[in-house]
Amino acid sequence: MNNTVSKLLLNTEEKLKFLSLEIENSIKNSEIAINIVLKSVELLKKIVINSNFKNQSEEIKFFKVTKPQLFSKLIYHTKVLKIETKRPKGTDRTQRKYLLNELDNLNRFFDNNLEFYQYYRTGATFLDEKYFLRGKYDIRLSLDTFFFASDPEFNTSHDYRISKILANDLLEIYLKEQLAILDRKEIMTAKTQTTPKVKLTWTDSKSSLIELLYALHYQGSFNNGNADIKEIANYFEVIFNIDLGDVYRSWYSIRSRKMETTIFLDSLKTILQKKIEQEEDKIK
Repeated sequence: MNNTVSKLLLNTEEKLKFLSLEIENSIKNSEIAINIVLKSVELLKKIVINSNFKNQSEEIKFFKVTKPQLFSKLIYHTKVLKIETKRPKGTDRTQRKYLLNELDNLNRFFDNNLEFYQYYRTGATFLDEKYFLRGKYDIRLSLDTFFFASDPEFNTSHDYRISKILANDLLEIYLKEQLAILDRKEIMTAKTQTTPKVKLTWTDSKSSLIELLYALHYQGSFNNGNADIKEIANYFEVIFNIDLGDVYRSWYSIRSRKMETTIFLDSLKTILQKKIEQEEDKIK
C-alpha cells in the first residue's frame, strides 16, 4: 500500500506544479486544482478502505502525515477560490485591507487551536493513539463537530486539523505574495516614468521569461555578473510590461520539472538554428 500511496501523492504534486506554471489566473487554477485533488482523495480513500494497515504505527503515520499532505491541498485551493471570488475590485487600499483581514483569520485559527499547534509542531506523540487511530477518539479532546458526520473508515478525530494547519501555512504564503504584488504595482508605477517610448509587451508565458532571466543571470550577462536576479526581474517587468510575481518561487517550480527543465531555452535554440539554416539556403 505504501508504494501505491507514494506514487499517488507524487503524481498529484507534479500535476499541481505543472498547473501553477501553465495557468496564472488564481480562480481558474484553483478550480482545476480542486478537481485534481478530489480525484486523488477518492483514490486514496479506496486504497485505505480496501487495504489493512500492518500495525497501529503505520495507521497513525498515515493519518498524521500522509493524508494531510494531500487533503491540505484541497483545503488550500478551496480557500483560495473563495478568497479570490469574494475579493473586492476596488482600490489597492481596499484590496490590501481585505487580504490583511484574511491573514487575521489565519491568526485566529492559530489562537483557537494553540494547544494542538504546540502538540503537532513540537513532534509530540503521547496522544497519537487518540488523535490518529480510527474509532479511538476522545470527546474531551476538543473535537470538531463535523467529525461525527464523517466517514469513520477514512477519518480520525484530528487528521483534518493537521490538514488545516498545513493549508494555512500555504495560505499565509499566498496572501503575503498577493500583498507583495500590490507593493510591486506601486514601484512599477513609479518606474514607468522612465520607460522607453516604444512599448514592447511580453506575450509568451511568465515561466518562459523567468527561465530566460535566470539563464542570463547565471551567465553573468548584466553588470559584469553583479546584477541580482530581483534587479533583473524588476527591469524586465517595466520594459516588457509584465508582472512576474515571486520569481524565486516560480524558479523553484521550474527546477522541479522532472523532464525538459529548459523548455523555453531549448525552443529558442531550435528556432534560431532553423532560421540560420533557412537564410544560408537563400544565399546558396
